[in-house]
Amino acid sequence: MKINGSIWAGRALLAAFLLSFLMGSAQQPVSLDSCRQMALKNNKQLRIAEEKVKGAGYTKKSARGAYFPGIDFTGSYMYNQKSISLLESDQYLPTKTFDLASQEYKYNVVTNPATGQPILNNGQPIPSTVAMIPKEAFEFDVHNVYAGLVTLTQPIFMGGKIKALNDIAGYAEKLAVSQKNTAEKEIIYQTDEAYWQVVSLVHKRKLAESYTALLDTLNRHVQEMIAEGVATQSDGLTVAVKLNAAQITLAKVDNGLALSRMALAQICGLPVNSIFTLEDESLERVAPQETPLSYNMEEVFKNRNEVLSLNYAAKIYEKKKNLALSDMLPKLALVGTYSFTNPNVFNGFKNEFDGMFSVGVMLNIPILHWGKNYNKIRAAKSEAVVAKLELADVKEKIELQVSQAAFKTSEAYRTYKMAVKNLEKADENLRNAQLGFQEGVLTTTNVLEAQTAWLEAQSEKIDAEIDTRLCEVYLANALGTMKY
Repeated sequence: MKINGSIWAGRALLAAFLLSFLMGSAQQPVSLDSCRQMALKNNKQLRIAEEKVKGAGYTKKSARGAYFPGIDFTGSYMYNQKSISLLESDQYLPTKTFDLASQEYKYNVVTNPATGQPILNNGQPIPSTVAMIPKEAFEFDVHNVYAGLVTLTQPIFMGGKIKALNDIAGYAEKLAVSQKNTAEKEIIYQTDEAYWQVVSLVHKRKLAESYTALLDTLNRHVQEMIAEGVATQSDGLTVAVKLNAAQITLAKVDNGLALSRMALAQICGLPVNSIFTLEDESLERVAPQETPLSYNMEEVFKNRNEVLSLNYAAKIYEKKKNLALSDMLPKLALVGTYSFTNPNVFNGFKNEFDGMFSVGVMLNIPILHWGKNYNKIRAAKSEAVVAKLELADVKEKIELQVSQAAFKTSEAYRTYKMAVKNLEKADENLRNAQLGFQEGVLTTTNVLEAQTAWLEAQSEKIDAEIDTRLCEVYLANALGTMKY
């Protein structure tokens, strides 16, 4: 019990230490670059893309091995219930003797001493001497049979199939890398979008707090004026309604901010209830500077991974045509084998191992397959045409995407400049309204209108500033120049 108690105490102490460490780390502002790196590290789809790149690399190495000779071994063992006997019983064979007179061999047969003619039995002469072949001499022990074959095959000409397979494997690896890069940029774009969404809501929350504080101050002043008889209950109720609406808006912003933080944490691979602050929440934001927009579509096509991927796909389909063509061409290979058996078929089926080498050439010439291979070539050509059309279609869409991104970026900068000027006027209008209200020249309605206009101007400035950040990311993604 003491040991278990000390273990649990140690675990509690470790948990407390980790909790304090995480809480301390959570207070450190998280930069946009850190969010990007966490998203790239923890994204499951990106890890899948990385594994696909590895698999494509192994496939490429596998295809390269087809150039070299292949060595294979085949072995077998078989148990047979019975032995093999070539004779059903002992066999007797007639013999011959050399006749000096005729200078030839003649059968030894039984003759009639009186006539000297062979004695016949059922029309056949009777041998005087025979050679006996015992049945046991032609019985072979094949209860346990072992066989083996070592084969070496060296391709000499395969109709271009090996080269086509190697080219396809090489392009497939490049295609996997390109798709991985596309996934990375998409993750970066999602991360930036979620990051600036949180920053936008943080500053809108500060704005909502400022607006609520303004209304709260105005509400106190109006209540004092009502007490002094210089303002009506209607004025007080109007301000109170606006204050309640501002508090409700603040609560909605809080909820939206909490959900946005959860979304960003999920993209970064963190628990959705993680507590962290972003670097751009507290720092003074640097006003975005408009940069000249210039781009060359040929350079854009080179930088866009989608175009690279479709280029590699088109090349793969071109090589598939060569692969289909190879099925119609002759194939030549050098073959060498070493085979061995037990029982030894080369030496009277003795129970021992023995074998032999064989070397030869194998030639395969397709003659007639009823259009099978030809139609495979036509199908491959159709796939190649489809890939080229898809590439042309994607280029048109990318060109449109770049034009739209450039237009939106220009509009975002222009909107930001207008929002800044509008905010300056709203600040001045609010200041004049507050002074006029204090001097009794303006009513609470005038102050509320000025505060509402100031709130809208502030909100528009925040939206315009965040929009410029997102448009910069969108344009960089469209141009293929996003850095991370």
